[in-house]
Amino acid sequence: MNLLGQTCYGNTVLDWLTALGVVVATVLLLYLAKRIILSRLTAWSKKTETRLDDFAVDILAGTRFLFLLIIALYFGSQYLELPPKPARLITHIAVIALLVQAALWGNRGIALWLGDYLKRHKDTDAASATTVSVLGFIARVALWAVLLLMILDNLGFNITTLVASLGIGGIAVALAVQNILGDIFASLSIALDKPFVIGDFIIVGEQLGTVEYIGLKTTRIRSLSGEQIVFSNNDLLNSRIHNFKRMYERRVVFGFGVVYQTSHEQLKKISVMLREIIEGLEKTRFDRAHFKEYGDSSLNFEVVYFVKDPDYNVYMDIQQSINLAIFERFARDGIDFAYPTRTLFLHRETGAVHG
Repeated sequence: MNLLGQTCYGNTVLDWLTALGVVVATVLLLYLAKRIILSRLTAWSKKTETRLDDFAVDILAGTRFLFLLIIALYFGSQYLELPPKPARLITHIAVIALLVQAALWGNRGIALWLGDYLKRHKDTDAASATTVSVLGFIARVALWAVLLLMILDNLGFNITTLVASLGIGGIAVALAVQNILGDIFASLSIALDKPFVIGDFIIVGEQLGTVEYIGLKTTRIRSLSGEQIVFSNNDLLNSRIHNFKRMYERRVVFGFGVVYQTSHEQLKKISVMLREIIEGLEKTRFDRAHFKEYGDSSLNFEVVYFVKDPDYNVYMDIQQSINLAIFERFARDGIDFAYPTRTLFLHRETGAVHG
């Protein structure tokens, strides 16, 4: 009796062995093809400066062995006579595996491109880096949403009806999670409008610090005292934000007083002296210096100038230089700073004595 001619589930043993051989051969061929292509692409990418070939290597390396096996099983099934239902099931599984693998390739490509872009532009263009981060997330969500719809369509579901029903259900879901959706839309507004980006120093109400992370729901800043402050994106955009990183120059106003015993000539020299001191420093622009008012115990001056650098430490260095220069010039010219004093005048009345 010929063993190979025996029938099992509608196919001879020879047919089953042939199908098995095709599966094994296909898996080996696909695996070897993957290794050879990866080896060639890797060698080629080392000779070029472009990142596209590096992306291609990383994406191809993400090909799953399970995908190769499913494709091989599909080709092997073509050598068998199968009932309609099992045949359709194998076809559906193969198509779904192909769609999932394509989505994995796309997701890996988006992640690689996003990581490379952030690495190259985070320090030089933080605004674009923030936008790309949010758009990258949206692209991945859209990719997997399209994959799900294509899988459902492949399984025979009516996508049109499904999308319509999802639209009605989406309204109810949106009402239930409106706070979360508000934060998500706020994050998109932050990404597109860019009121601040990662690395900016901002003040929100009484809180201040450097923006450290911008997420879909929250934004986190690192305060000057070291702790991390977490803001809801929606609440953040509804607040008044002071962005000191966008400040092109800093306006500085300060004042001081001199004693009432200061002479008229000395008072006239003070404003000229202040102009000379400020204009003699780098990164400054003098605005004005005036004898402002008669105080309770001093003659008060007000000075206004601009620092052509938003950095706070630069401003403090310049202010310190101005203060030291004023102190030195006043000591040299015999001008005294005022300090709170009270002068008491006693008037003694003498009355007539009658005897």
